[in-house]
Amino acid sequence: MGKVAVNDFVRRQIKGSGKTYSKSLSFEEIAADAEFQMIKGHFEEGYRDGVRIVIGSQNLLTEFICPFVKIDNDIELISKVVCRQEGEEPYIQIRAKTGKPVEPGRIEYILYRHDVLAENNEQSTNENWELISVHAIPKGIDKLPMGPVTMMRNQLELLGGTKAYYSSEEWAESVRFWQEFAALDDSR
Repeated sequence: MGKVAVNDFVRRQIKGSGKTYSKSLSFEEIAADAEFQMIKGHFEEGYRDGVRIVIGSQNLLTEFICPFVKIDNDIELISKVVCRQEGEEPYIQIRAKTGKPVEPGRIEYILYRHDVLAENNEQSTNENWELISVHAIPKGIDKLPMGPVTMMRNQLELLGGTKAYYSSEEWAESVRFWQEFAALDDSR
């Protein structure tokens, strides 16, 4: 299976980022849990060979903040043009300005194998697997769809994307989820 190292990309997942983050665990501790869980076989293959979704340890669930709010008529949304990383094309980011984060039902770690990261020179280490992202999945949601902007970047092979093709159902599920939930702008 191999050791799981921390990719620099995941380090953006901190309080105020609108992304899942841990209240108390370091990225190295999160990567260690991903490695432990993967060795135990608690993973599924991702959207392409060399991408794995590892289910985090249930006893660590309370250590993570789920950044999503359920959108309703009382939620105030804000949008701005942002870039994920230097050099990437900007996109329109939508966040909830108000609302209470939903409770997480589980944690998923997204791991990329070294050769997949090397395709675009995005590896941070020489280890076989790297932690790319951490997702707190809202309670009651079976599968967190990838965001449509990320899917677009991947499918069109834009800078920062990892080559992939998605079915029309995957696109529809992504758009549906992101019409029902928004990340809370907790940077205040």
